Amino acid sequence: MLRRTSTLLSLAALVLGSALVAPRADADPARAKRVSRVHIKKGEHRMLLLAADGKGNEEIVASYRVAIGPGGAGPKLQEGDSTTPVGRYHVTMRQRSRFTIFLGLDYPTAADRRRFELLKQRGDLPRSATIGGAIGIHGPPASMNGVAKRALKAIDWTAGCIAVDEDEIREVARLVADGTVVDIED
Repeated sequence: MLRRTSTLLSLAALVLGSALVAPRADADPARAKRVSRVHIKKGEHRMLLLAADGKGNEEIVASYRVAIGPGGAGPKLQEGDSTTPVGRYHVTMRQRSRFTIFLGLDYPTAADRRRFELLKQRGDLPRSATIGGAIGIHGPPASMNGVAKRALKAIDWTAGCIAVDEDEIREVARLVADGTVVDIED
């Protein structure tokens, strides 16, 4: 009797353990891949999550339509210009915020600071200008109602960040680790 109970318990543990680690039947295998780079194309309003295959190739894991800052093409010049920066950045942190989840980027980089200082020295920016910061990838403001959230990407409205839908930012936060490269181009 003891042996039979022990065998049944072992079998139950094996089945339960398999259920806990087995992939869901509806799970997309591509989404299980490790995202190695985020590529944001401002002109296309598109964000791609990419996974490296180890042979120098990249595969698209996910693609999202995004809203960006209304400041237009080119690099972010100064705080308050509402321009989404261009360049190579990295995810440096993540936190809950009034935008559901905020994935912070390491803007401004040394290259951004050099460009900013040069523009100030040449007189292209006022001496009082500041470079800004707090650029990231995030969801919609919590204060938006359902109708506004559905229209989130109809216009560019951020102060320079990249915005996706609420369910999308949860997915992006799950797939993109701190330290991941984020390339932003026009």
